[in-house]
Amino acid sequence: MGSMFRYLWRFINGIRVILLNVIFFALLIGFFALMLQEEEPVEVPENGILVLNPQGILVEEETYIDPVDQFFNKALGADDQIPEVLLTDVVKALEKAKNDDRIGAVFLDLSGLYPSGINKLQRVAAAINDFKTTNKPVITAADYYAQHQYYLAAHADTVYLNPLGSVAFDGFEYGQIYFKGLLEKLKLKPHVFKVGEYKSAVEPFIRDNMSDEAREANAFLYNDLWQQFKRDVTHQRDLGDAFVKGELAPYMEAFEQADADMAQMALQANLVDALKTRAEVRNELINLAGYDDDKETYRHVAFANYLAERNGEEDVALPGQERPQIAVVVARGQIVNGSRRAGMIGGDSTAELIRKAREDDNTKAIVLRIDSPGGSGFASEIIRQEILEAKKQGIPVIASMSTVAASGGYWIAADADQIWAAPSTITGSIGVFGLMITAEDSANAIGINSDSYSTTELPSINTLEGITDAQKTLLQRSTESFYDYFLEVVANARGMTKAEVDAVAQGRIWTGSQAQERGLVDFLGDFDDAVTAAAEAAGIEDYRVKTIEQSLTPQQQFFAELLGDAAVQSVLSTTVDNDAQHWLMGTVNNVLQQSKSLQNFNDPKNIYSYCALCPQPR
Repeated sequence: MGSMFRYLWRFINGIRVILLNVIFFALLIGFFALMLQEEEPVEVPENGILVLNPQGILVEEETYIDPVDQFFNKALGADDQIPEVLLTDVVKALEKAKNDDRIGAVFLDLSGLYPSGINKLQRVAAAINDFKTTNKPVITAADYYAQHQYYLAAHADTVYLNPLGSVAFDGFEYGQIYFKGLLEKLKLKPHVFKVGEYKSAVEPFIRDNMSDEAREANAFLYNDLWQQFKRDVTHQRDLGDAFVKGELAPYMEAFEQADADMAQMALQANLVDALKTRAEVRNELINLAGYDDDKETYRHVAFANYLAERNGEEDVALPGQERPQIAVVVARGQIVNGSRRAGMIGGDSTAELIRKAREDDNTKAIVLRIDSPGGSGFASEIIRQEILEAKKQGIPVIASMSTVAASGGYWIAADADQIWAAPSTITGSIGVFGLMITAEDSANAIGINSDSYSTTELPSINTLEGITDAQKTLLQRSTESFYDYFLEVVANARGMTKAEVDAVAQGRIWTGSQAQERGLVDFLGDFDDAVTAAAEAAGIEDYRVKTIEQSLTPQQQFFAELLGDAAVQSVLSTTVDNDAQHWLMGTVNNVLQQSKSLQNFNDPKNIYSYCALCPQPR
């Protein structure tokens, strides 16, 4: 018996050594491949086509991923991160192509584009329209257009659809997962302390369905967003009533007229210009740009390669460090206490970025680009205090709202000299709540009991002993006090009375347009408008725009360069099924989003300014 286990252990240990050696030599090969690799210049063919094919969600800032983790996730095929594409990269590519005589057309391949905020789609659409002023054609083709993909496709000169494809144009829907029944089965008790009639962030823990107030807020918000979305699309294309009205009867009538053929239905409703197979689209692009013998397809340059090209223009645009600058601080993600990497807003780390910007003598103004549903009230206040310090130095601070700037996201914007929002921005949600879940019944059910002794009567909380009336009073009154402070912050910053703020607060969410009508936003516009406003406020005309980023440690920098994409690709190549990944990641993200948000609730007072109705920043 002992001999058998010895041989088994030797076998397992041998496998372990082999695997470690494989990983070691893979890293070694990757390292030498990267060191010896000569960067080949990007070739942009004359009269070539720029293939704009963003893969992932459009974001203001890419989520930081440890380079070592990223390498092994890719190498082992375990990379479950939703891919991200910088919005600025897409816009820059279109702006560059507009003035590039080598680019004769743009082909939009939107199959890999994930659902993204309307304001981000609007910014890309504006860049497409600007590109079209050169009379260079913009063509798009797809097997299937998801609704967000069709928004951009509608801005193309020509829209093709596969004869077996379809176009989604069925409105917005907000879904919420409720945990009350689960908590009851687990014998967990949620204790909620909130202020604000419409503050529904805690509803998933105390209800099985949507409250009337939450439904009202949803209807008011999403109906306005849908009208904006529909207006933008119909401004580009004259669509039939089957899709524009959003009513079932005309939709079914059009469906039957097309003999249940979704592609023909889209053609007849003018959503697309023609039905073409992939081969037919490819041949048309070859006729437009010519045939590339090396690539054996039409002459083109891919989006990523085109961005990577260095033609000297950027060096001219970025002179010495003495040039006045508009410092951009991106605040994207849930707001939590402490320090966090890009993709989440840490109260300490974001405040440090603002401090880094204001302490730079070249900084003449700061643009705070916000894409956040809020979170920790304490962390939000830490960031706001740092904004006030910048203003004390005479540095104008302009808040620029992206897709979401609600609850804590509005808190950190309130004291800016100007607040800019897109018409489709989701903002407001001025309200706070406290949430605590105790497990005394759950523990008792499995034979666990808790008892304690305290030297004072002051109410400390033990989650295995429940919450006393005194503790409930303290938590509720603390929440009310925090809400009152929130009202005071907004009132002082916006030149309103607390009563006026309270009337548009109560946890209610608004679009950017609705918020401007209620005095919560100064101007409607995009990021570029906010930068222009910052320059005007600072009284400068010649300036550069610099995004303030967190510094990497020498160790992180080394691994980032060593284990970058080039090293990964030199070790292995993988193929991802875009459609399958799209569906899987979307489904998983929808189910787990709320539980992930809950895990990040780390406010020291357990008081949060968080918008549950708001989509996560994208």
